[in-house]
Amino acid sequence: MEPTVKTIRSPAAADRTPLGLMATGTAVSVSAIYLSQPILNVLAAAFHASARAMGAVVTVTQIGFGCGIVFLVPLGDVIAKKRLILAKLAGLVAALIATGLADTAAQMAAGSLALGLFATAAQDFVPLAAELSPPERRGHAVGTVMGGLLLGILGSRIFSGAVAQAVGWRWSFLACALLALGIMGLVWRRVPSVEQGHRASYPALLRSTASLVRTQPLLVLCTLAHGWVGFTFSAFWTVLSFHLGGAPFRLSPTQIGAFALAGLAGAAMAPVAGRLADRHGPILNIRCALALVAATFVALLVAPGSLPVLVAAAVVFDLGVQLSMVSHQTIIYALDPGARSRINAIYVGGLFGFFALGSFAATWTFTADGWAGVCLLCLASCVISALFHGALSARWHRSLPASDREAPSIYE
Repeated sequence: MEPTVKTIRSPAAADRTPLGLMATGTAVSVSAIYLSQPILNVLAAAFHASARAMGAVVTVTQIGFGCGIVFLVPLGDVIAKKRLILAKLAGLVAALIATGLADTAAQMAAGSLALGLFATAAQDFVPLAAELSPPERRGHAVGTVMGGLLLGILGSRIFSGAVAQAVGWRWSFLACALLALGIMGLVWRRVPSVEQGHRASYPALLRSTASLVRTQPLLVLCTLAHGWVGFTFSAFWTVLSFHLGGAPFRLSPTQIGAFALAGLAGAAMAPVAGRLADRHGPILNIRCALALVAATFVALLVAPGSLPVLVAAAVVFDLGVQLSMVSHQTIIYALDPGARSRINAIYVGGLFGFFALGSFAATWTFTADGWAGVCLLCLASCVISALFHGALSARWHRSLPASDREAPSIYE
């Protein structure tokens, strides 16, 4: 049986959807898995661990998030997403407290695995926003909530660095637990509940999720094309704290965390990217995004010791990543309205697989070949993404109605 979903169709009803709260919930949820990144050097000193060992903590966190996406997010197609979000937020609060009380790198890794698993509440907000919005405003709704995602990713670095330097690294996690607890109360009171019409056992649900890989080639191509962009995002931000903490910059944890302010301009562009995808289609956005990301690493290779160049590059880089993310999501959320959670599970689960690969490859490359090696690694990833984009663009064009194919300036 095909799933049926009750959705809000009128603009007036969509206006009452608490997109701001949902974006904030997304931000707080996803921030949990990035709290350690700006203070990796602090954690390495506290646990007497190497850079590679602490890089493994980041990798484990991404693996936990990917597992949560694959095995928990699909449940949003059979139970109310609001109920699923509340359960995950409760687990996230517990995991944050456990991580904040860790005494060894192994305990930190175990807590980080749980953080990743329950932080997938962030990805339940996104398909819920799509369900609560009419088709003509879906890009805007997804872009707004995805803006919260990037704000959480970047804002967590500012928050974590400042708190760690002021009152110690443990409070970076404990304070985030308090924020997640507050979001639970607001979600319970204000976010609408959408009951799902799909009925299936958990094994059948996972089988139907896997079947989407076979039946939705655009989903696979979007996952691969943006996945390699995500590889560069994880690689850049994972090793940045080591790069900025060493010569020639030697910045403090607070200064390293505040560096994420440079990327907030990209987060601010998320709703704009959504509107552009609504108006013009996503392909042009994706091509612009790839150009911006590649230009970033060319600039960093040319001027590796310039802090102003690094700041400007971070702005352009995060703008490019956000354009790519929202534009690919605009494509996949139009594929099967009744399977948005499962589609999101495949897309974001694959993306965080690339995130884990990026953090792992970047820490090893940085140790062996330094910052220049990481930049070359990311440029190679951009080339691979461009190859998958070529295949995506051709198939996307063939999927359009014949009348829409007459707009090559937009779709080609």
